[in-house]
Amino acid sequence: MAQKHILVVDDSKTVRNLVAFIIKKEGFKISTAEDGLDGLEKLYSNPDISLIVCDVNMPRMDGFTFIKTVREQEMYRDLPIIVLSTEGQEKDIHKALGLGANLYMVKPAQPEKLVRNIKMLLG
Repeated sequence: MAQKHILVVDDSKTVRNLVAFIIKKEGFKISTAEDGLDGLEKLYSNPDISLIVCDVNMPRMDGFTFIKTVREQEMYRDLPIIVLSTEGQEKDIHKALGLGANLYMVKPAQPEKLVRNIKMLLG
């Protein structure tokens, strides 16, 4: 089985590195992006991306706009997206899920829970 490729989109370098480290240990290939625009560029240039982990609060393009843009494209309709955000309010969770995110996790998320959710979404 080919190595699954995960895109981590977060404006915090610390969070990107931590999430990448956690996921990489599980044998996944990782790409990172610092905001939604960077995330779209990485997504379009890596056709093998299997799942996205993204934040909502980011400069240039936030996570909500990023999710909406990804979901508007036929080829990414079924690409699993996990939101990992400090925003734990119901309105943010509903908005992200309404735009097409598969899961919403509030930071700090337990590493094993994040990995379990990634594996679940990847089947």
